[in-house]
Formats: sequence, C-alpha cells, structure tokens
Amino acid sequence: MPWLVLGLLHLLWAMAGTSTQTRSSCSVPSEQWPWVDGLQALMEKSVTTSAFPNPSILIAMNLASAIDPEAQKLLTYKLLASDTADLTIGPLSLTIMALTSSCRDSGSKVSVLQKRMENWAPSSPNDEALAFYGPGLAILALCQKNPETTLPIAVRLAKALLANSSPFNVDTGAVVTLALTCMYNKIPVGSQENYRALFGQVLKVVVENISMNIKDNGIIGNLYSTGLAMQALSVTPEQPTKKWDCEKTMDTILKEIKQGKFQNPMSIAQILPSLNGKTYLDIPQVTCGPDHEVQPTRFNYPTPVPTSATNITVTYTINNQLRGVELLFNVTIEVSVRGGSVLLVVLEEAQRKNPMFKFETIMTSWGPVVSSINNIAEDVNHKTYWQFLSNKTPLDEGVAYYIPFNHEHITANFTKY
Repeated sequence: MPWLVLGLLHLLWAMAGTSTQTRSSCSVPSEQWPWVDGLQALMEKSVTTSAFPNPSILIAMNLASAIDPEAQKLLTYKLLASDTADLTIGPLSLTIMALTSSCRDSGSKVSVLQKRMENWAPSSPNDEALAFYGPGLAILALCQKNPETTLPIAVRLAKALLANSSPFNVDTGAVVTLALTCMYNKIPVGSQENYRALFGQVLKVVVENISMNIKDNGIIGNLYSTGLAMQALSVTPEQPTKKWDCEKTMDTILKEIKQGKFQNPMSIAQILPSLNGKTYLDIPQVTCGPDHEVQPTRFNYPTPVPTSATNITVTYTINNQLRGVELLFNVTIEVSVRGGSVLLVVLEEAQRKNPMFKFETIMTSWGPVVSSINNIAEDVNHKTYWQFLSNKTPLDEGVAYYIPFNHEHITANFTKY
C-alpha cells in the first residue's frame, strides 16, 4: 500500500478553528497504576553516568512526572552538554524537545536544526518511509519553538509525503501526524487556509493508514509502535473512518506489561506518555519544579512472573545469501542457555562454541544492535542489515531484550531493505 495516496486534492478541510487540539484518550484503571509506576521506575533506573543519554527517556520522565529527580537532573545535564555535530536530525530534534520539557534553553541547537531542515529535501519519491521519521521529529520540535519560520519547511515535508510511494510505516506515520497536527494548530484562524488544506490532506491519509494497521487486539502496527500511534490518534484533528477503540488498545498494552514485554528503556519511553494521557504536543506545557524539589518515592512495584531457571536449547542459524556480498553461508548451531536468558546470551554462547558465529554490536537508543556477523557488516549505502527472525517471523525486540523459548529456531538473516 502506498505511503500516501494521491487524488485527495478536492478535500475540504472543514474545521474552522485550529488552536484547540482534538483529544481522544482513555485512561489507566486506578488498580493498574502500580504496574505503570514500576515500568517508569525501571526506565529511570537505566539513567546512569555511563549510559547512552537518551532524550526520549527524559521526555517520558517529564511528561509522566519523574520519580527519581537525580536521574532526571543527570540526564538533563548530559543532554545539555551534547554536541550537535554528533547528532543526526532525529536525535537532535528529540534532544531539543527533551530540554524544552525540562524547561531548559536548548541554545544553538534550535538554530542548527533549523538550518539543517532548510537544506533538507527527499532524495527521491521512492525514499522508504523511515526517511521521513527524522524530518517529522524536526518539524515537531521546531513547531514548538517558532511555527512561523517552520511553516515553509513543513509545507515542503507535506508535499514530499504526498509524492512518496513507499510502503507505509506506523512509527513514521505517527511522528508525521504529531508534527503536522502541531503545525495545523499553530496557523492563525482565518489566515492562509491553503496551508490548512495541505496539512489536512496529508493528515487525512496518514491517519487512515494508521487505522488500517490496528489489529483486532488493539495493537497498532506492532507492540512497540503502539505508543507513538496512540499519541497520534489521540490528537489528530482528522479521526479515521473506522473509530479507534482506545480502551481495547490500553487493555492489551497493560496485559503485555504484566507479561514483561516492556523491559527496554526506550520501549518504555515510547509507551509511557500515552499511559499518562500525554503526547509530545504537551511538551511546551510541562511545569518544572525547582531542582531541589523531591518527588515522593513509591515502593512495592509488581513485577512479571519470572521464567524457569532450567536450561533451554535454542537453534541458531546465520544466513547470508545476498548476491554481490562475499562469503555466502548458511550455518546452524544448537546452544544451551539458562531459561529466561536474552538472545544476546545465545549469540555469545554460539560465538564461544564456534568462531564462525563471531558478531559485533553498536549502541543505539534501543540498546545494542548487531551490526556484523561472521565479518559481514551492515551497510547503509547498500541498505543491508542483519534481521533476526523466530522461525519466519521478524523479532520486534532487540537482542538484549528478546527472551527465546525452549527449542525455538532463531535466524540472523543478512537482508536488504
């Protein structure tokens, strides 16, 4: 299905005001809040002096009201000290929003992002949808700072999306929805209605595409794209044709939390705002207390039922069949690890048993990602990467968080996207 569908030029954007954002939300039942608090505590515990400074975590902490003020302060200072030269558009945009949510001046970071986006243009109409994820975040961050100067950039993004024909991506669609909803809400009533029509045209199609990815259990896209999608559907001025059942989505997410599916701090940061009834559009409205203000400490968080400590056997295959890539192979090994071990432990055990299973990782906001196996490395220019599958189903968790089950067959497949 195309990323956006042409032919909606006749669309009339009938909403007469714009400064008020539409909200469609549901709330966590009071008896379930200890699970949400426990999730937030787990996320905040990941903030250490040596950890990757993740701006998404700070945004989630501030939107949900931080439990640990020291972690909040540490992450804020680390992001203030970050060098814009080291950041691509997406992380830079999140850093600006994180500092805004902490009521801190992001200094030159905004002007740097503004200049980068003024020079931004899609390379072709066939760019994959993920290519619009970072620019979408940039529009959202800049809209909250200076919507007037952001308007021409937002128009360029909207027109590029209309011309794009790549497959739809829920995460990108959610970010674009938040960004263009922000711009839509910032256009003064009665002026430049052509802008409103353009943004409304894009929002109409994107929101419909998001709704087409809602599963019967309420999950939107996959478990970890649901948080951003919930934000998008709760604020967009254009609701999908098929009404979204927010309560069903919330109920499923809470069940997955109890099953221990949210252990990655980044995955928690993505879902936590929605659990608190907040979105990234609320960032400018965050109220910051004095640095010495200490939030009340909450204890006795429930935890998921631990898995068995007995050993399990996992079959692990590494496969490279891409033409033009040297050293084709398809090799399988069986390894034994303790039940409850993450996939990374399986990879380490396979490497210990057979040097052919040597692998390397790089650190990202989602944790370590496998970048090379058996000396075959991912390549952005050739659009290749290592994809992990359970039987034939792609994993939606990283190697440091996915927990294999007994007799599962995991495949690492060198793949082109």
